[in-house]
Amino acid sequence: MVRLQKFLADAGVASRRASEAIITEGRVSVNGQVASALGTKVDPGRDRVDVDGRPVKARRKIYIALNKPRGVVSTRKDTEGRQTLHDLLPREWQHLYSVGRLDRDSEGLIFLTNDGDFSLHLTHPRYGVIKKYHVAVDGKIQSPVIEQMTRGVRERGELLKAQKVRVLSASNTQSLLELDLREGKYREIRRMCDVLGLKVRSLRRIQIGKVKLGELKPGKWRALTEAEITTLLGPV
Repeated sequence: MVRLQKFLADAGVASRRASEAIITEGRVSVNGQVASALGTKVDPGRDRVDVDGRPVKARRKIYIALNKPRGVVSTRKDTEGRQTLHDLLPREWQHLYSVGRLDRDSEGLIFLTNDGDFSLHLTHPRYGVIKKYHVAVDGKIQSPVIEQMTRGVRERGELLKAQKVRVLSASNTQSLLELDLREGKYREIRRMCDVLGLKVRSLRRIQIGKVKLGELKPGKWRALTEAEITTLLGPV
């Protein structure tokens, strides 16, 4: 059972707030009876819902994993004419929105969906879903820098920190790090590296929760499995 306004929003009738207004205006009926109370709940598989006398069907929920290439922006449209995530998807999925973002110069795993609750669960700090990144930086990383990353650094009054940092390889010219983030603030890794004087050469997200990028090629997508969706929505 779900709240009526959520059902309408998920079905694409209007935003949740606008759906609340439609309900209170008496324009919605459930099984032939006007439902003007915001607490009304419906069973999407059984109940008939009408808006202004027209039936509303539950929209199938879609969950997509995509390997975002470098240079692609994480928006539906771009005023500068740059390639977007939606240019990589079939036309019938243009209504999907990204779960969080990767900046234009970053690449790797990103999800797209039409399920607002799924998106909230993966992006809100209170759920603490871990995102794992591979980051190549100039120079050989020293232990004090790793400790600073896990302790956190301040930038514009915001605490930026990694949950865990591993050095995968290091030479005098370049180091490859694996970082776990729990919150994922705006451009958090790049900002943290700037504060620490590290030049980022590449940044790739390789895992969200227990779902890995794996062999998915840049620019390609796949549907998440039921088991993956269940895992992502479960306890951390």
